[in-house]
Amino acid sequence: MLRPRGVSRGGAASHRPSPDSTVTVPLQPSAAVSDVLSSAPASGPAVPPPQAPPAPVEFPLGWMLEHAPASLRFRAAAEVARLPANVVRELEWLPLAHPPAITLALAQRPDGSWGDSMLGVPRPGAAWPEGVGTIQAVRRLLEYGWDRESPPLLRSRRLLFRLLAEDEDPAYLFEFADGATDEDLVRRGRGILREAAAATLAQAGYERDPRLRGAAQRILERVAEYLRSPLAQKPWVRVGNKQVLAAEAAPPSIYLLTMLAHMPLFCSEHWEELDRIYGYVTQPQPRQEAVQLVGDHLVEQPYLVLGDPMPHRNAVDADVPSALAWLELAARLGLLRRCEHWNKLFDRFLEDRGRDGVWHPHRGQDMPRTENPAVWPLFPLGEPGDDAAVRAAVTFRLGLIARLSGHPIELR
Repeated sequence: MLRPRGVSRGGAASHRPSPDSTVTVPLQPSAAVSDVLSSAPASGPAVPPPQAPPAPVEFPLGWMLEHAPASLRFRAAAEVARLPANVVRELEWLPLAHPPAITLALAQRPDGSWGDSMLGVPRPGAAWPEGVGTIQAVRRLLEYGWDRESPPLLRSRRLLFRLLAEDEDPAYLFEFADGATDEDLVRRGRGILREAAAATLAQAGYERDPRLRGAAQRILERVAEYLRSPLAQKPWVRVGNKQVLAAEAAPPSIYLLTMLAHMPLFCSEHWEELDRIYGYVTQPQPRQEAVQLVGDHLVEQPYLVLGDPMPHRNAVDADVPSALAWLELAARLGLLRRCEHWNKLFDRFLEDRGRDGVWHPHRGQDMPRTENPAVWPLFPLGEPGDDAAVRAAVTFRLGLIARLSGHPIELR
């Protein structure tokens, strides 16, 4: 039987799990990670001074239940408002009745895949969901609120674990198969797909699976070793008239950060590595583009995070969905309240809400949109062209970020 994500076999909301149930990560606060970071020993990295308790944040649950897409109505009640389990049970059908989610699920192939890619997104103007990749489709269904035990996500699980193991079958390179004759490009393609699969499985709640934990350990060790090395300070080499990343450079990727954001227990065991990553992603962005020397090739690496992706308000206003996705990642990692700059940007988002608590774009600005493929699974989750769904999507994310970062939620 289909069940929305966040609801156990018995129907209870997963933010009140039974002792033997698997915890659904997106409904967990990141307090565990924050507690470990705030209690680091004196010999470890510098610890920020104690902070004042976060201020309460109002959340317009009534408006969300009336105007938001079906999937966000359920998630608003279960994850932000955290209504009693018996109330959440009455809403558990909503994600499964959301038309875009149903259409996406029905587009799955019998082998558990969508299309011939993993990271592809639908082309503008194409019929929904033409062009979507498997990893993007799985993450989108999870964002719609579907449970990992629902048939489409169960069918895709085996495929994701094969990517996690870096299956050497050329067929499992998907969109990276064009470089299958070049060993360096093959290694790069398998590495990207492994990290993206790990992020997806973590988001689905498989943190305790030893296969995922083993892969996460290897991925994190590689990045941590790079961040400890002198190369992290000067990772650029000149090739022709370009400055590019050295072949040995291993900055964190957006998929690594997504994986860690949904593995709070793992992060609590690796707080020192997380602290190094925090220092790296809060540094200024370099002027050079993310292009890396891979064997004899110069390859764009859009998945790498080379510094603070939100250096100023103009960058935020230019891509509101990407900014919200980043703030959510930081909140899940327990890092949002450590960065004064990010906190100010989040407060500015809160100030953009109307008296009804609903977010609205600045006067004269269009409804937010993004071309960032890493953010596509999160936004906007409603029907195309529905402005109310876009406002609901931003309002929901703000409430979720507030909840994840420890703000008390006041319902209205």
